[in-house]
Amino acid sequence: MICCMDKWSKKIDFLLSVIGFAVDLGNVWRFPYICYQNGGGAFLIPYVLMAVFGGVPLFYMELALGQFHRTGAISIWKHICPIFKGIGFAICVIALYVSFYYNTIIAWALFYFYSSFSSTLPWTSCDNAWNTENCTNYFGKDNVTWTNYSRSPAEEFYTRNVLELHESSGLGNVGVIRWQLMLCLFLIFTIVYFSLWKGVKTSGKVVWVTATLPYVVLFILLIRGATLPGAWRGVVFYLQPKWEKLQETSVWVDAAAQIFFSLGPGFGVLLALSSYNPFTNNCYRDAIVTSLVNCLTSFVSGFVIFTVLGYMAEQRHVSVEDVAKNKGPSLLFITYPEAIANMMGSTFFAIIFFVMMITLGLDSTFGGLEAIITAVMDEYPDVLTHRRELFVLGLVVVFFLWSQGGAYVVKLLEEFGVGSSIIAVVFLEATAVSWFYGINRFSNDIKAMLGYTPGLFWKVCWVAISPAFLAVSKYDSLLNPSPLTLFDYRFPDWSITVGYIIGISSFMWIPIYMVYKLVWTPGSLKQVSHVTVDAPKSRSLLTFIQNTLV
Repeated sequence: MICCMDKWSKKIDFLLSVIGFAVDLGNVWRFPYICYQNGGGAFLIPYVLMAVFGGVPLFYMELALGQFHRTGAISIWKHICPIFKGIGFAICVIALYVSFYYNTIIAWALFYFYSSFSSTLPWTSCDNAWNTENCTNYFGKDNVTWTNYSRSPAEEFYTRNVLELHESSGLGNVGVIRWQLMLCLFLIFTIVYFSLWKGVKTSGKVVWVTATLPYVVLFILLIRGATLPGAWRGVVFYLQPKWEKLQETSVWVDAAAQIFFSLGPGFGVLLALSSYNPFTNNCYRDAIVTSLVNCLTSFVSGFVIFTVLGYMAEQRHVSVEDVAKNKGPSLLFITYPEAIANMMGSTFFAIIFFVMMITLGLDSTFGGLEAIITAVMDEYPDVLTHRRELFVLGLVVVFFLWSQGGAYVVKLLEEFGVGSSIIAVVFLEATAVSWFYGINRFSNDIKAMLGYTPGLFWKVCWVAISPAFLAVSKYDSLLNPSPLTLFDYRFPDWSITVGYIIGISSFMWIPIYMVYKLVWTPGSLKQVSHVTVDAPKSRSLLTFIQNTLV
């Protein structure tokens, strides 16, 4: 049970916390890029289908599991299927990796926020100490030649002043720690600690600001972007459908991956947050509402980004495709700041933009850390029940110390620390719940909370469709690995090996715990299997499927 029986003060606190977790920086930087890369408006078809048949059912499943069993990602498996308890440990390890790199990105945003308090933004010109002869400022100037060697002031500010990549030779020598970034990281973790140290009663109040403010800023930036010259070019590029793309398997896999990482099942956050709900809370409605908000936010963010990219293309006298090459953090730390620097009222728009980034990041951090806190405290209540403040402080200190690796470590953890591992974990989670715990038992649990059982659609998705789309995504990620690069730096082969070790280090707890459970539980293998796995008693797969759908 939940330590100290903590509960949300209000229903809206829970909803804002879930929305804040699900709507993160990835909605702003990943969805627009994935959308235009995979057919523009045509991409919305596989995106919606993957959301309906894959993402939302898994989202609903986790909210229901957390609310019914009222415990975190580790202890919950005592009630579902004990032999799969290693899934809970794997989830916590993945959450650790996310915290190591994600808060570093928020610290970069805080550094930009501080740097924005200037009448002239420091990434506006090429007259700074960190600039090189390749720095090319084309805004407001005619006959400027842009070559493959040209670098914008915003790019050099990010790579040479913020990250200082020129001081490092790569992952083998990441350079020295910048005290300015370390201070920003310290401030971020200070905010995180005092938001989480008392539990959901404090974090539930903080999200009133961190979950709502980004929408105010998005609306302001959307209006400003729509009034810029050339904005229409960006919108057309963003949404113009390329129907032939729908014939490519990679487009459907990208849609599945995008909706999965956007909604965020498998990170233990939904289990943790919903475990503080009243038993009869309508988790079905919560799943539908929050999923819709998440998807619509991603869609609107595309307009915010691409109106600005259209403006930049107009200023550079190039196509939108030529300025839309940046993805990931570079889109938020180079492309968008570059456009802001050349707008009227640039200081104001820079400040609110990076406030939005900070608040989007903090919401997801709150959720990720709460998942770890709830899971561990529920697993060891006798030790940690009355020591939450100290436990949270210890976690925050560990995260702070391990978040000093810089851009190369961030890229490595982002690629290997989450990626394929979390897809495999959620696949096993969905399989364990639907096939071992049993879809009928799970449906009866939902009926106990809501008064009615889920419909046939949800059962089919949980038993077959959602696990299938996870399996396909996992297969594609293993079959078609993309080269790991950061700007002009290509990660060496040994670092890829390290990356795979990082990925395995989370997933390995699942088979390790299975072996432990089988070895140490008294009785024969058959008896242990009956104790640890409430397997279906159907004699055939067909019979079992028929029974689960009744």
